[in-house]
Amino acid sequence: MNILEDLKWRGAINQETDHEGLNELVNQKSVGIYVGIDPTGDSMHIGHLIPFMILKRFQLAGHHPVILIGSGTGSIGDPSGKKSERVLQSMDKIKRNEIALTAQMEKLFGEDGKFEIVNNYSWLSKLSLLDFLRDYGKLFNVNTMLNKEIVASRLEVGISFTEFTFQILQAIDFLHLYRHNDVQLQLGGADQWGNITSGIDLIHKIEGPDAKAFGLTIPLLLKSDGTKFGKSEGGNVWLDPKKTSPYEFYQFWINQDDNDVIKYLKYFTFLSQDEIADLEKKVQTQPEKREAQRKLAEEVTEFVHGKEAVKQAEHITAALFSGNVADLTTTEIEQGFKNMPSVEVSSEPLNIVQWLVDATKIEKSRRQAREDITNGAIRINGERIEDVDYEINPAKKFDGKFVIVRRGKKKYFLARVK
Repeated sequence: MNILEDLKWRGAINQETDHEGLNELVNQKSVGIYVGIDPTGDSMHIGHLIPFMILKRFQLAGHHPVILIGSGTGSIGDPSGKKSERVLQSMDKIKRNEIALTAQMEKLFGEDGKFEIVNNYSWLSKLSLLDFLRDYGKLFNVNTMLNKEIVASRLEVGISFTEFTFQILQAIDFLHLYRHNDVQLQLGGADQWGNITSGIDLIHKIEGPDAKAFGLTIPLLLKSDGTKFGKSEGGNVWLDPKKTSPYEFYQFWINQDDNDVIKYLKYFTFLSQDEIADLEKKVQTQPEKREAQRKLAEEVTEFVHGKEAVKQAEHITAALFSGNVADLTTTEIEQGFKNMPSVEVSSEPLNIVQWLVDATKIEKSRRQAREDITNGAIRINGERIEDVDYEINPAKKFDGKFVIVRRGKKKYFLARVK
């Protein structure tokens, strides 16, 4: 099975410009393939990850990935998928975002063979207005451009000339990479079809109709309920561990629905067809064990954050489930309790009843606090406390930074020591 057959099995092909020609090419040689991303933010989220997972598959199959960071195109704004004009970013912000995205790409692509990261600012910034209009503008028909979905969808609300020219700039990118980096295939999301075909048309007009340049788009990934994949209840799931901790990242994947998990295993892991088929059987016969979800969470978290992050996430998950939080590290507590109710407390020791009622407001009254303590419903740092005279010393555990309270079976609170 070659790479295109594997992608088809995974449901990862939406459209191809010339399937037969591309199939012949990938069987003949190591092909240069590119995916672009504009530095509109300082981190990718998991929605951005999809085309780069496909690029990674090509890399593992022996092909040559070229990652284009679009500081040039990012400075004007891609109209694709947008209902209104983008706000132009400062070049300083674009530069900061470019540095952050480059670091993420190096982490994802740095261990499995050669790859390149290029920036289209290096060639687009050298184009004069006259060169742009004479060398490229004459080759683009306005009627054809208007019929592209990325432009047509914006005509009712309006589109600036700046964003209208975006598809020309992306076409110039493909031509440049075809000439200088031996790139013959561009990958992108379904909304990039118009931009990709514009690039292929430009290559054929300048390099000749026999020039071998191809495009492949990936379907819009939907959940089984018909909603768009990629967001949690808290919003985007980021690759930057400062925005979405590895534990939160792991939890996003492990909480996927049985109806979606096999699709995501095909898209986001490098497991074989046989391995995924085995997991699919387990979803059907033993769904309560959630083995497919666990494997999905392990694989994607390791790919993005590394093996140590998986161990940490599993350790936090097990500790929260069992209540054995005493051996968590301060870093693990920061991750695991990030979205749980929290209060600030003094480092001074205090009687447990006063602490629960006056210092933290975890309990509504001293009567309720005493009742919960004597009934064994209160755990402090994983230890059940049944003595109403117990003194809490916030400096005792977790480097004096935290006190973890559990009330009942599942209700956790985090006290942050000032």
